[in-house]
Amino acid sequence: MKLHIRYIYLIILLSCTCISNAQNVRDYIRQGNRLFHQRQFVKAEISYRKAIEKDHQSTEAQFNLGNALMMQGKVKKAIPQFQKAAQTTNIKVKKAKPFHNIGEIYQMTQQYQQAINAYKQALRYNPQDDQTRYNLALCQKLLKQQPPQNNKNNKNKNKKNDKNNKNKDKNKQNKDQNKNQNKNNNQNKNQQNKQQQPKDQISKENAEQMLNAALDDERNAQQKNRKVQTGNRKLEKNW
Repeated sequence: MKLHIRYIYLIILLSCTCISNAQNVRDYIRQGNRLFHQRQFVKAEISYRKAIEKDHQSTEAQFNLGNALMMQGKVKKAIPQFQKAAQTTNIKVKKAKPFHNIGEIYQMTQQYQQAINAYKQALRYNPQDDQTRYNLALCQKLLKQQPPQNNKNNKNKNKKNDKNNKNKDKNKQNKDQNKNQNKNNNQNKNQQNKQQQPKDQISKENAEQMLNAALDDERNAQQKNRKVQTGNRKLEKNW
């Protein structure tokens, strides 16, 4: 009898714990929803994360957390939360909503093929969703209008190659110009040296000629003086 009572107490205790835990999850989700509607998305994110800590299988908390992250622009972090939300429920309508939001993210970032895949997945679980069907048709149209990625990459690559080739040609032209300029400078310098060298040699020859002329003049002057002196002596003697 006592053992049976202990089991009853244990069941009641576990039930109370589960009820309390479930109550905390709902409270955190409600709190997050209020903050979300007040556009306090960061605080809402915190509340939803607290709910998930209490219950990792809470589809609502996972889905709402994805919405809070999406509103903050954290789209890369939002996608895994939507995927988890889809995995934690077997209800088809609830599975469709996360895939629709994933499609919205890819559509906003112009990744139309990924958006199409997400919208198709959403329609598998909820074929009656007109908004998803409209978004799917729009993305299919936008995908056809979008230029192929390979052609875009090739164009960018060609533009980059053209720019590099122009820079190479410009650098080569500058090198050739510098080379020609240096060559011209060397030629001018050599010509100046050649022009200066004859002038130096002529000046030296002129100096030697002037020196020899001076010596000759001096010799001639000495000879004349001697003749004059000799002549004078003769006259004196004669006179």
